[in-house]
Amino acid sequence: MINNINYSDIVNASDIQQLVRMDKVFNDIYELHGPPPNWTRPQGFETLARIILEQQVSLASAFAHYLKLKTYITDFTPENIIVLSDHEMKSNQISQQKAKYLKALSHSILQNEIDLESLGNKSTDEVRQQLTAIKGIGNWTTDIYMMFCLQSKDIFPIGDIAIINTVKELKQVTTQNEIATLSEPWKPLRSLASYFLWHYYLKKRNRPAFID
Repeated sequence: MINNINYSDIVNASDIQQLVRMDKVFNDIYELHGPPPNWTRPQGFETLARIILEQQVSLASAFAHYLKLKTYITDFTPENIIVLSDHEMKSNQISQQKAKYLKALSHSILQNEIDLESLGNKSTDEVRQQLTAIKGIGNWTTDIYMMFCLQSKDIFPIGDIAIINTVKELKQVTTQNEIATLSEPWKPLRSLASYFLWHYYLKKRNRPAFID
């Protein structure tokens, strides 16, 4: 029995009902762990910068670095990020590479090359094209932003290691191409499918939900 769940655009009762009928694996996860949490974040520069910091590191580590930087500059804005020296970035545990990425994003916003506030009104293809044009923002960062911030309902972050490992564990697949093919029947609810897979991954490993 699916309870009356209405947490977000991605996690809601009717979509869960549809997804668990699409593939037994989601019904099994639901029966074992219930629905996934409501993973949402506000739109805008600060959140996108945080997602950049989360690239290829643990969420706990990225969060610590974000908090240190936020405490240092107080107001987390493109104007305050772009003027930081390499030494200041390093002293706040921001790697040289990610410092370049944060400044590239800041530059794009300050030069009006991208308007983050308008992305919610664009198609997923348009959002992907605009975000990936910025140095340091690839498909994974774009996928996470679209899912958590824009509440895009049909995103499958094929570059996410937790997603890959979970699908390999639950299905008889070994390659990313096979995983991508496997996800096709989950359309148009692949974001919800991803939330379920993350939910399973975290619960099995007794890890906390994503840091807000």
